[in-house]
Amino acid sequence: MIRTTFNHLREVKDSLPHGSMDAIAAELGIASDDVRSFFNGNGSAEIGYHIEPGPDGGIVEFANPRILEVALRIAWEQRNRL
Repeated sequence: MIRTTFNHLREVKDSLPHGSMDAIAAELGIASDDVRSFFNGNGSAEIGYHIEPGPDGGIVEFANPRILEVALRIAWEQRNRL
């Protein structure tokens, strides 16, 4: 189980280039709306996380971090483009 804050999740979203939601969805074979819901705080068991009250917008607990992992990779690639 992976945990982070909701504010960190928003920072990841803000670091993604335009079109990333669709790219993540295509790579994972899921709906773009599920990816958008993931980053907008509408997480559910179906897309792999749960939010609990806490500091920095709440604690996000990931049962399935696939969307976050792909998003972090895309953000890293964007920052490190040559």
